[in-house]
Amino acid sequence: MEWTKTREGSGFEILEEQYQRKYRDDRIREKPSTSVDASTDFDDQDIAVAIVRSLEDYEAEEDQKWMKVVENESQLEEDQQLARALQVSLDMESSQQDAENTFQPSKFFSLVSSCRICAGCNCDIGHKRPLKRMGAVWHQECFRCHVCSLRILDHEFSKAGNRPCHESCYKHQNLPRCYVCKNLLPKNADGKIEYMEHPFWMQEYCPSHEEDGTPRCCSCERAEVRETRYLSLDDGRKLCLECLDSSIMDTQDCQPLYVEIQEFYEGLNMKVEQDIPLLLVERQALNEAMEGEKNGHHLLPETKGLCLSEEQTVSTISRRPRISTGYQIIDMMTEPCKLVRGCEVTAILILYGLPRLLTGTILAHEMMHAWLRLKGYRKLRQDVEEGICQVLAYMWLESEIRSVSDNDVASASISSSSEKIGGSQFQKKLGKFFKHNIESDRSLAYGDGFRAGNQAVKTYGLKRTLDHIRMTGSFPY
Repeated sequence: MEWTKTREGSGFEILEEQYQRKYRDDRIREKPSTSVDASTDFDDQDIAVAIVRSLEDYEAEEDQKWMKVVENESQLEEDQQLARALQVSLDMESSQQDAENTFQPSKFFSLVSSCRICAGCNCDIGHKRPLKRMGAVWHQECFRCHVCSLRILDHEFSKAGNRPCHESCYKHQNLPRCYVCKNLLPKNADGKIEYMEHPFWMQEYCPSHEEDGTPRCCSCERAEVRETRYLSLDDGRKLCLECLDSSIMDTQDCQPLYVEIQEFYEGLNMKVEQDIPLLLVERQALNEAMEGEKNGHHLLPETKGLCLSEEQTVSTISRRPRISTGYQIIDMMTEPCKLVRGCEVTAILILYGLPRLLTGTILAHEMMHAWLRLKGYRKLRQDVEEGICQVLAYMWLESEIRSVSDNDVASASISSSSEKIGGSQFQKKLGKFFKHNIESDRSLAYGDGFRAGNQAVKTYGLKRTLDHIRMTGSFPY
């Protein structure tokens, strides 16, 4: 602390110089003379007495001077100790400042205008002209943008936290960006940012990606992000890698899930007695089977499942395909399967390549179609039949998500019997997405039909609702 140093140094020098000067002056002025005039009237004895007294007075005066010097040196030492204490106190106060405010000058330096520390390099600015910004002083060359590291030359700048940055850099870093291409979201003619947003995943993206052929996952519907790869299925669909983790690719892979859903129906006292074949098929085979089917309501823009009542020959996937290094499906093996009508239902077809949760939801829906036909529910309105089928699919999906949540709470390990959502956070989110799709569907048959059927089941229970549908062909209200 320069103020403290100045006080210590000048004070010490003045005291020492006065002490020396006074000491020398006093000795010259008061040193007793040893010369004796020949004409003095004193005899030798008187002279001796005078000399002794003079020496005693001299020694007494010297003792007083020494005491004053000691007192001065003691006071000097106290001043130095006080100055050091002030220095330590100020340093401690400075070190206790808010650590987040990187560039707030310490009290120590604010007291001494001659010692200025640059907030950028923490070095003394010296005699250079400082730049005062953000409550601190800087070297001109040290005031740099936190984003691009270039000097900030103008007076307009922004702050990223407690760090300076160019206004343009701040906008570039903080303005919303497209989820797909990572560019800044575009502005319209009015200067407002315009973008699209997925209603569930809340991903913001440029409106142009709705029309430029940007691929979407056929399961979760998320757009393919630039610099990432989706799996290309042989029927033109795209599958993201997260959905691929739990995808079901062939008929044999789907059989354990089929058994679980049969057990789910049995738990509701709705056991399906007949042995109904379940086949996983490609999109083309599903569309061909739908054209040959007389019964049922096919209202979705893309069919992913079908409950057959007619005798047909269907091409089914018999072996799981492999995935090439270019994320393409290869070596898919199919074989024809002739369906014979042994009852009101000949088979259930499910589109291959979908994750387990979506496959199960579709299968639970088609199983309800089969149950209604096998139990004699005939000629139901579209909204009633599709609505109650969606209710059963929704109930199964809820049970799957609830089962995994219970396992997480209990910190239980995921076993083969409870492998349902794989325990991953994405799979849980994916299950909620499929629930959201059912709940928010705006179509008359699947959306309004589900909401009416779900409300009836909540109010009257599943059994009474089904009995009312059998008798009246409509939901109870």
